[in-house]
Amino acid sequence: MQTYRTGSAILMFVFVLFLTSCGSDQRVTVLKLGHGLDSTHPVHLAMERMAERTHEYSDGTMRIDIYPAQQLGTERELLELLQIGSLDITKVSSSVLEGFEPVYTIFAVPFLFLDQAHRYRVWDGPVGRELLDAGERIRLMGLTYYDAGTRSFYTKDQPIHHPDDLIGQKIRVQESPVSIQLVNLLGGSATPISWGEIYTSLQQGIVDGAENNPPSFHISRHYEVARYYSLNEHTAVPDILFISLETWNRLTDEQQEIVQRAADESAVYQRELWQKATEEALDAVRADGVEIIIPDKQPFVEKLEPMYEQFMSESEELKYYIEKIRELADE
Repeated sequence: MQTYRTGSAILMFVFVLFLTSCGSDQRVTVLKLGHGLDSTHPVHLAMERMAERTHEYSDGTMRIDIYPAQQLGTERELLELLQIGSLDITKVSSSVLEGFEPVYTIFAVPFLFLDQAHRYRVWDGPVGRELLDAGERIRLMGLTYYDAGTRSFYTKDQPIHHPDDLIGQKIRVQESPVSIQLVNLLGGSATPISWGEIYTSLQQGIVDGAENNPPSFHISRHYEVARYYSLNEHTAVPDILFISLETWNRLTDEQQEIVQRAADESAVYQRELWQKATEEALDAVRADGVEIIIPDKQPFVEKLEPMYEQFMSESEELKYYIEKIRELADE
């Protein structure tokens, strides 16, 4: 089934490529960027900024065409298209990357980042660059990080003040082994469900809650059925912008520099948009009557300590990155 879906995505991509290339100026280098988000999302708007800057800095000799909302496939399918060189650029949640390259599990380690400033120091520094470069192991070139904020629990019937409040609660998670382990360690029952099925799953009682960042909680309208939002901020899982290594190697040095510069600028712009979107989302759900809870994080941290011990003992690479990231906490 997965092979069929990927094949369908490739056929759709080739068809779109044919339509958009008809009559185009062959002197222009066109890069195709596909992603799964809505065209109003801060990440999409940042990608539009990247496309504008790429066109500007190349004096019109380069163009990025963007296809949002899963027009070319799901996030996993788009990543696979990049690996075989059938798509040029995509963004992917680091949670999805866990199944492709284990080092990206680092971003799922709970409470690894103290705050937003700590995240940015890591992403913008040598450690962040090393992790972007690790994409080459799976035929991808990391360009930059887009902020996806922090993930917190929202529930239908019972507010989460303490990990014990999760006992017996069925919580939707992404298809990530680490996310599943995290919820189960806290006492909940992790239930992997696709993004598009969360609303009805909450309505029908298939799950009692889920976890995500404030803009996603708001845009999805999950707040209409989940009236408690507990900002425990257990993980900070970024989106990562990748270009196909095959595409990257076809570009000249000057073109590579242009794409990287435009990507870096788009990340700065996205952070501004994300901060605004987060504030607006919390204001909107609060105005609608959602109860916002600010719990003590320490009981959650203590409950999840076995995950740290596991990561540190099972992987020398993850141990290295955990220690490096912790060193940057107080700078």
